[in-house]
Amino acid sequence: MISDLQGKVVLITGASTGIGAAAARAFGQHGARVAVHYHASEAAAREVASGIQAAGGGADLFRADMMKPGEARRLVEAVRRQCGRIDVLVNNAGSVFGRKPIDEWPPEELDALLQLNVRSVVEACQAAVPGFRAQGGGNIINVTSIAARNGGGPGVVLYAATKGFVSTLTRGLAKELVRDRVRVNAVAPGVILTPLHDKHTPQATLDALKATIPMGRLGTADECTGAFLYLASDEASGYVTGQVLEVNGGQLMP
Repeated sequence: MISDLQGKVVLITGASTGIGAAAARAFGQHGARVAVHYHASEAAAREVASGIQAAGGGADLFRADMMKPGEARRLVEAVRRQCGRIDVLVNNAGSVFGRKPIDEWPPEELDALLQLNVRSVVEACQAAVPGFRAQGGGNIINVTSIAARNGGGPGVVLYAATKGFVSTLTRGLAKELVRDRVRVNAVAPGVILTPLHDKHTPQATLDALKATIPMGRLGTADECTGAFLYLASDEASGYVTGQVLEVNGGQLMP
């Protein structure tokens, strides 16, 4: 049990499935009150919330469409009203929107990708910062990707570029907010078995990626949770800010 996580309010965007769901359950196991954000997967979100409560944590459900401008801000404000505060903001919501060459990306899909992977992260941070300042500190953990460093696999160059933005935003905000006692870090998963890959990555591509991983296998969402818990705990990582923590089985060693 990480004692200083008990009772903390942790907002996780995209918490109904995949890495976000695994992180939500892990925070619940350490006694946090988790604001579980979802958009379309209400049944899955309710299952996550039930698991958190069964583990001894608290769970509140919040629906928001992060594809719409302003929704991330509304979500943060709704969580603060209902829960009283936010101690940790985990910007996890994001997607690939398919694999295709850059010249085949229609403008509307590019706009959607930028809104979800970039703009919603910025909006959530903007909305959370005043509350962090008022309460004397806070914690932001962004979810980037190994693709931010290596350009991504076939057909995901624009996704990789959005994650490069998130990594750079993390480092810049860490410097900007350090005097407000707000730590800003990121987790960069490698190839993790999640619904995103189930939907967008052919098995042959997964097999090729696995061959590049020293550990010889793909990762799981649960194997990412330790990074979130570590970065959220002031006791464990109080002198850590502006860092991107790689979780990739050795596929990339920067």
